[in-house]
Amino acid sequence: MPASTTLPAPYWPAVRASLLLATAGLAMLPAPALAQRMSPALLGNKDPVNRDPDAPPRRANLPAPGDVVDFEADQLSYDEERQLVVASGRVKVSRDGYALLADRVEYARGSDSKAGEVVAIGNVQITDPAGNQALGDRITLSDSLKDGAIANMLLVLNDGGRLGAKAATRSDRRYTMDRAVYSPCAVVDSEGCPQAPVWKIKAVRIVYDESRHRISYRDASLEMFGVPVIWLPSLSHPDGDSPRAGGVLVPAVEIQRQLGVGVSAPIHFATGPDQDFTITPWLYTATNPALAFQARRLLKDGPIQVDGMFTFSRRFDLAADGVTEVDQGERFRGYLGVKGRLQHDSKWRSVFSVRLTTDDTFNRRYGLGFDDTLRSSYALERVTDESWLSISAWYFQGLRATDRGGEIPLALPLIDYDWRPDWNVAGGKVRLGANSLLLTRSSGQDMVRAVSWGRWDRNFYTQMGQRIGFTGLVRGDLYDVRNSELATFPDYAGRDGWRGRAVALAAVDVSWPFAGPAFGGEQVISPRVQLVAAPRIANAGFANEDARAFELEDVSLFDLNRTPGLDRVESGSRLTYGAEYTLDRPGWQLRAEIGQSLRLNGDGSEFADGTGFRGRVSDVVGRTSLKIGRLVELTHRFRLDKDNFAVRRNEIDLTLGGRRSYVSAAYIRLNRNVTLEDLEDRQELRVAGRVAIARYWALFGNAIIDLTTKAENPLANGDGFRGIRHRVGIQYEDECFRLGIGWRRDYVGDRDFRPGNNFQISIAFKTLGQ
Repeated sequence: MPASTTLPAPYWPAVRASLLLATAGLAMLPAPALAQRMSPALLGNKDPVNRDPDAPPRRANLPAPGDVVDFEADQLSYDEERQLVVASGRVKVSRDGYALLADRVEYARGSDSKAGEVVAIGNVQITDPAGNQALGDRITLSDSLKDGAIANMLLVLNDGGRLGAKAATRSDRRYTMDRAVYSPCAVVDSEGCPQAPVWKIKAVRIVYDESRHRISYRDASLEMFGVPVIWLPSLSHPDGDSPRAGGVLVPAVEIQRQLGVGVSAPIHFATGPDQDFTITPWLYTATNPALAFQARRLLKDGPIQVDGMFTFSRRFDLAADGVTEVDQGERFRGYLGVKGRLQHDSKWRSVFSVRLTTDDTFNRRYGLGFDDTLRSSYALERVTDESWLSISAWYFQGLRATDRGGEIPLALPLIDYDWRPDWNVAGGKVRLGANSLLLTRSSGQDMVRAVSWGRWDRNFYTQMGQRIGFTGLVRGDLYDVRNSELATFPDYAGRDGWRGRAVALAAVDVSWPFAGPAFGGEQVISPRVQLVAAPRIANAGFANEDARAFELEDVSLFDLNRTPGLDRVESGSRLTYGAEYTLDRPGWQLRAEIGQSLRLNGDGSEFADGTGFRGRVSDVVGRTSLKIGRLVELTHRFRLDKDNFAVRRNEIDLTLGGRRSYVSAAYIRLNRNVTLEDLEDRQELRVAGRVAIARYWALFGNAIIDLTTKAENPLANGDGFRGIRHRVGIQYEDECFRLGIGWRRDYVGDRDFRPGNNFQISIAFKTLGQ
């Protein structure tokens, strides 16, 4: 341990002489074993040790800001003949953000060429202000600790990269290394034994420029597992602290039936601290080249990103009969995406997203996504503590073969307003809102809608523990429908002309939780009853644009209006009842709920058969979830037919495992006997998983399987077992390198997107080319 402030008498003469020399020269070497702070500003003071401590400081000799040296050592000596100050035994020196650790430090005070040199010997480590560490056997530095020469150097960068050389020099924040090597990979295994790095770059010369955050190589070679794989006459890449840096990124390789072998060569351009762009040429063996791009810009108000891909390639489409394939020849094909979020001030912001493609199958053909509809939107929003206002526009591009452009709507404008003032009205809270929509089609039904509403809620608990909630709601709607005869689905069509409706309802919601110990844990049973009093409300003649694909679900069972949008309003009074159950035990949790509705007037005829709403009594819906530690999570949702308890909806989600190894499965079966849009019966299984087979290796995969039979849905394309898409692969990933090999197979084609195989090879040298 460093000595204390009390020193043995024999040391004092040497200490006194050393202090005089140190403070007169570099002010770097104080009394032995004492952590001191001294300044070169004392240069010229003939006897600073004997200076009266109570005397006021001389203004001319005050330390310059940042020009202070901290020093600590076990022993200190002075060789008067060689004019050499020597510190030894756990020496620590810091100055201007630079820190030096060594077994021995020598400072030359003479007037020769070595005057002012600081030589550190043995287990030397110097850390710069950026956090980079240089280690060596012997380091010769200037008295500022910034520049010098290093023998047997190892430079450890902030991002984990390491540079090693027999000899190196440092000048003006620039390291120059001859016969050097770079690698971010571990050189010892998990048991601490030496091992060869997975990859490294050897070069005749390596230059690391800290100010530019750039590492440059001359006459280099990339080695993997000790074997040279590629010669690199010239190469440079950013270090981990570089906020923006350009260069060539790591290529990718794909093999696809329709495109052949594809190789990408991405190039990144850093055009400023707040903007960059990347272009990625793709070369294919079976079709024309393509060019992908991405541009990002951070504006004062927020970020914007633009990406896309385009090419000239052959396109196939379907004739009017929907079966015959027509060769359209080579055409311009591409995709454009724009997204951003701009905060104009503390309340106003813009949120926008644009997704457009030249044709229906381009994105799937070139691996950009499997969406069947692209949505573009812009919203101007005002957000305060009490209110939210959104003025937006929506455009849709359908990508299915059955989509007809004239029937796809344009929403402009869509206005939503929600105000929640901090008013206390009869002990409750008030909400006011409005909605307005103009929906147009070039060849279809048009609609104008204006809706306003007010809501009052009050909740309280009784002395016996019941939670009671009261709600009152009033709402007024005004609609105008045009061209209703052109509606795609007659069930959703309105009637031409203006019409309005008024809605008024009141509700009381009561739940009574009973809690207590059970089964080694704590259980809670909560019966719940809700009464909604409402008159018969007209839905006939009103267009249905936003309340289409819906059914009774557990999450909406107790909603005042259980349809997902505004165009359909649930009519009549009803009584909804159910119960929730919770069991918490150490290590696992069980949650369950079940419920049903009884109509007091009306029969739900405004809803289609199979949705669970129709009739005096609704279907039974529920959900059960089970969690066992962090390894098991199971959720089951169901809907049972009220008449015969047939399962109309059966949905199971299961996840087993942790972060490194897991398997998940999702099964859904819909038996609703409905043929309306998005409500067709189907049966589907999705599975995914990842299995770690070693420390760095893992197998992964996922699959989508259509289990729908013709008996369940005569419109189904398969009959019992039909693959949609699957993907399997293997991946190696350690702290410095990632290699992935994957195989994807698509079983469903669409025009010039053909079923087939797609092989992908991805390589990432971490810290390199990023």
